[in-house]
Amino acid sequence: MLRNEAKQVLRVTLMIHGGAGAGGPDLDRAQRPGCFSALKAGWDVLLAGGSAVDAVVASVAVLEDDPGFNAGVGSVLTSAGGVEMDASIMDGSDLRAGAVALLRETRNPVRLARALLVDGRHVFMAGPAADEYARQHGVPTCAPEDFVTPQQRQRWQDAASGAGGTVGAVAVDRNGHTAAATSTGGMDGKQPGRIGDSAVIGAGTYADDRLGAGSATGTGEEIIRLNLVCAVLGSMRHGGDPANAVPRVVPLLRSVGGTGGMIAVDRFGRFAYAHNTPHMSVGWMRTDLDAPVVVL
Repeated sequence: MLRNEAKQVLRVTLMIHGGAGAGGPDLDRAQRPGCFSALKAGWDVLLAGGSAVDAVVASVAVLEDDPGFNAGVGSVLTSAGGVEMDASIMDGSDLRAGAVALLRETRNPVRLARALLVDGRHVFMAGPAADEYARQHGVPTCAPEDFVTPQQRQRWQDAASGAGGTVGAVAVDRNGHTAAATSTGGMDGKQPGRIGDSAVIGAGTYADDRLGAGSATGTGEEIIRLNLVCAVLGSMRHGGDPANAVPRVVPLLRSVGGTGGMIAVDRFGRFAYAHNTPHMSVGWMRTDLDAPVVVL
């Protein structure tokens, strides 16, 4: 064990994000309650002794059910006027992962990603076959139109842009195990069939107990090119603090024309976030804090 690691004290930790972008006048009303609800859901799991994997699923599922975020209900629409959702999850204790893309009927994409992780046969599924897999494995589904909110339909009709972002969570549990999960509706007016970083293990989501866990948000093409989350976690390989690694690597998005941000936690519960956009919705809770914190 490295000398600086020997001095660290494990603190159970949960972080969530609700996407990075331009923000707006309704941001606080639209996202603050959902961020606190997501933190409560995941933190309740950790307080009860649950795993980091269970905690990030609980948090992200809350954000997927909240129309104030671009994931699940409230996802942005493709150029064809429909919803296609992506998600992924990774367990840092054994490097198991599940990823799904182009979902149109799965109520909570993160729960389907979790089902893939548990099954273990495949890591990545996409499209109608993935929605069918959800039905076969007891993951709730619904009609595609149930995901489309009046606000997103109006944005599509107005050909508006700017709404994007992604939701995600990272955690370290009482056993020092880490996990990360990410979910998104993608980018406004995307070409049907487009898959972003949120479904790509290593780019938008990664967890490894030896390094930590991270979840990204932003322009997916550029995040994929940089393999952003792995780039950050890799720089933490020898006991590096997320507070040093995250702010140093995230600005590299600009070098490939990208915008966004990410959250990260290491196996001791040290955490950090950074973004190169006007705003990023972030929240966290840790055992040494009296109450959860949300920053918009």
